[in-house]
Amino acid sequence: MKSTPLTQKHIDLGAKMTDFAGYNMPLQYTSVSDEHLMVRRSAGIFDVSHMGEFIIKGKEALDLIQLVTSNDASVLEIGQAQYSCLPNESGGIVDDLLVYRLTEDQCSEGERAYMLVVNASNIEKDLAWINNHNKFSTRVIDISDQTGLLALQGPAALEILQRHTEIDLKSIKYYSFQKGVVAGCDNVIVSATGYTGAGGFEIYAANESMIKIWDCLFSDASSDTMVPAGLGSRDTLRLEMGYCLYGNDINDQTSPLEAGLGWITKLKKTDFIGKNHLLQQKEEGVVKKLVGFWTDDRRVPRQGYIVENKEGASIGIVTSGTFSPSLNHPIGMGYVEVTFSKPDTEIYFVAGRKKIKARITKFPFLKT
Repeated sequence: MKSTPLTQKHIDLGAKMTDFAGYNMPLQYTSVSDEHLMVRRSAGIFDVSHMGEFIIKGKEALDLIQLVTSNDASVLEIGQAQYSCLPNESGGIVDDLLVYRLTEDQCSEGERAYMLVVNASNIEKDLAWINNHNKFSTRVIDISDQTGLLALQGPAALEILQRHTEIDLKSIKYYSFQKGVVAGCDNVIVSATGYTGAGGFEIYAANESMIKIWDCLFSDASSDTMVPAGLGSRDTLRLEMGYCLYGNDINDQTSPLEAGLGWITKLKKTDFIGKNHLLQQKEEGVVKKLVGFWTDDRRVPRQGYIVENKEGASIGIVTSGTFSPSLNHPIGMGYVEVTFSKPDTEIYFVAGRKKIKARITKFPFLKT
């Protein structure tokens, strides 16, 4: 099992550790609910150094990215990022990812540079996929093992981080980033992105800088202001916002159109992998759709539970579910036949011998 630069910190803090994508990661420190609510109310910091990072660099770097991703990276200015996915030939999703357009100060004339941030469980698969389609004058460099990543999330994140950097954090717009010094460490990317819907920043730095940045952030932050947070609360936070988790809500067999990700699927751009299949799917209409639902019952919907209509016919399947600490009732996501996807439609998820009534609702569950 792999470690991040901060693994021993988590162990020393008494975190409950778990194997996630081959990494020894903190699941929780106190309770998932407490960590979740601290992120919503103030701030929490996540070690997500297990994520993968690739540098795409060269005169045809944009051409490669346009071919393998669904979104339109040509609109990115230096210092901007976008959410996208890697579609396969049949319109399924190889992975979802972030695309960053980097500065060109270390590029040769005519070159561009980008950073792709991919899911930890898909690093090898994504790297092979991109390399197999790299017919361009472009280098693909895997920097995952040299790069650490912290997610400082919550309404107090800006105030906490600003004490440790001269970067004007207020000037960083959503899905934009700046590079500078954080906690005395150089070449740090501070990005106004995150997976919680609570606001905040993601901090990319060399592995050797991670302990110093972590310690500095905690040096003047009280436990009432910021707490370390684990993968458990990261999952409940993203679920309240209706954010997809690869391997649960999206995979190689689900299309971005079925998953409600049409907004990152630019079918008018130059040809990209899977485009023809997705064009056909859009013209014909999808037969299943990813929806959110909630229940007043205390039983939590679990991945794999069958979804039925009022007559008891199977109409779909649960992909994610949790008890929402913010809303104080269970919520879930899953695919259902389009006929049953309208908000307020009554459905049932089958938990063993019991059928739990639920209702379809719009994303996000938590209205901010």
